[in-house]
Amino acid sequence: MNTITRLFDFPYYQLEKKPLKNALVTKKNGKWIETSTEEFIKKANQISRGLLRLGVKPNDKIAIISSANRTEWNIMDIGLLQIGAQSVPIYPTISAKEYAYIFNHAETTFCFVSDEGILEKVNAVKHEAKTMKGIYSFDSISGCDNWEKVLQLGEDDSNQDEVETRKKAVNPNDLATIIYTSGTTGTPKGVMLSHHNIVSNVLSSIPRLPLIQGESRVISFLPVCHIFERMLHYLYISQSVAIYFAEGIPEIGENIRETHPNLMSVVPRLLEKIHDGIIAKGTELTGIKKRLFFWAVELGYQWKPYGENGWWYETKLKIARKLIFSKWKAALGGSLENMVSGSAALQPRLTRIFCAAGMQVMEGYGLTETSPVVTVNMYKNNMFRTGTVGKAIADVEIKIAEDEEILIKGPNVMLGYYKNPELTAEVLKDGYFHTGDKGAVDNDGFLRITGRKKEIFKTSGGKYISPVLLENEMKQSRFIEQIMVVGEGEKMPAAIVQPAFDFVRAWAKRHNIEVGTDNVSLISNQNVIDRIKKEVDEKNQGFGKWEQIKVIELTSEIWSVDNGLLTPTFKPKRKQIKEKYIALYNDIYNK
Repeated sequence: MNTITRLFDFPYYQLEKKPLKNALVTKKNGKWIETSTEEFIKKANQISRGLLRLGVKPNDKIAIISSANRTEWNIMDIGLLQIGAQSVPIYPTISAKEYAYIFNHAETTFCFVSDEGILEKVNAVKHEAKTMKGIYSFDSISGCDNWEKVLQLGEDDSNQDEVETRKKAVNPNDLATIIYTSGTTGTPKGVMLSHHNIVSNVLSSIPRLPLIQGESRVISFLPVCHIFERMLHYLYISQSVAIYFAEGIPEIGENIRETHPNLMSVVPRLLEKIHDGIIAKGTELTGIKKRLFFWAVELGYQWKPYGENGWWYETKLKIARKLIFSKWKAALGGSLENMVSGSAALQPRLTRIFCAAGMQVMEGYGLTETSPVVTVNMYKNNMFRTGTVGKAIADVEIKIAEDEEILIKGPNVMLGYYKNPELTAEVLKDGYFHTGDKGAVDNDGFLRITGRKKEIFKTSGGKYISPVLLENEMKQSRFIEQIMVVGEGEKMPAAIVQPAFDFVRAWAKRHNIEVGTDNVSLISNQNVIDRIKKEVDEKNQGFGKWEQIKVIELTSEIWSVDNGLLTPTFKPKRKQIKEKYIALYNDIYNK
């Protein structure tokens, strides 16, 4: 029996345990193309042999940049890892300048890109990449070598012995990958993760996910360059779960209905969008249908696990599921039972309503530096609590420091930051990784996140403000798409807000309010300003007087990853947002 100690052991384990005809499935030209376990391994070995013939040595760094998850990514990953090379997955949405920084900092020798858009950015800076020897693409692109060339180089299996020798030489504690984090400030940091870091995290996370070996199927769309989705891929492979790759966020709804997944990983922003889309459709209903819809929604917001609301609530919930929530489930493929949520705080009302609809949301917590999972909720064994990120997985220890910082110890904690021993020493102290997050552990082990240590600020009156807590509360309003709380060193907290433009327009239409056709007109409309301020004032009530947001300013631009205002995991880039809207900031504080 193959034991799993290194990342490339996963597909071989699947081959021995329960091989699949649909191990990896990508949609091409309108058709879902299946890759079997056998073909997955065969092509990974071809890549290994091809890379050897290209002169790839142990510890060479190879970049992979893909705008969507796809079969080729996983084949490349296994193929390069099993010859002792290391992968450098890069977010597709970062700037060409950041590509150049990572290429040079990691000293990448080859780069594999998915499509023409990525290639353009790489080509713009390839002359700056001093160690780059070649660029290959997964799509057929004129003027760029295709990855098939590497596969063809590896067709001759006469050097397979060398592949096997290289595989044997890879130690579980060896570096496997360098992941450059998309921090909200400063240059990216290269997180070094070993095979053992990630393998241990996968094996400890398996008991938390309700997957049926060889029978479950998942849809994958969160960026695989992020360790959360990548770790899940290894987990799915170990459990012989078919992985279907979504074409992209715009097609996710259609892809879900085509593939009928049992489980998928999500980020809070996606759940917010799904929820808001469904609610918007509900507002268009009339009469008894509308009343029934919102009766079910209100019931859903009150959901508690394990029948805690009593038999009368459960009886009403059965009716709501049959009449209303069954349609929600059908819109998400009909088979979706579980969603795993990570990367940012999830509003408890979203957890409640999706669980009420029969699609359990399992919120977890982790960081790139912890490979990533630290905690996760699980419905069985009473290990589920709304408003928390669950209990620690096996072999991971959580300690809360005197200043409430969350400290982590375990085999999943990174080797360090690449070429940055000073920064590594700052966060790896006394045997623990210092996360920079603040939290508390309930008596029975459930972890609650209370804020980000560096993001907590003081007003000029000496009062502490946790912007994340305020922002998460405010974003429960359907009028608010994005919000950033400001006020460090100022007399009071305020906020810069990007309205949910589509929802605001629909609201204005229902109330016969003319808001104009462009966003600038919309944010200038006093009715809109007053309505959003009313939302903020209502949600302020849950906070102390000194914490409450006193002034808001609206922005006409949509905050996005592409314009540099959000990180690839949709968190606000505080420094960039403040710089962009410094005039609004100065207006707030009369500067």
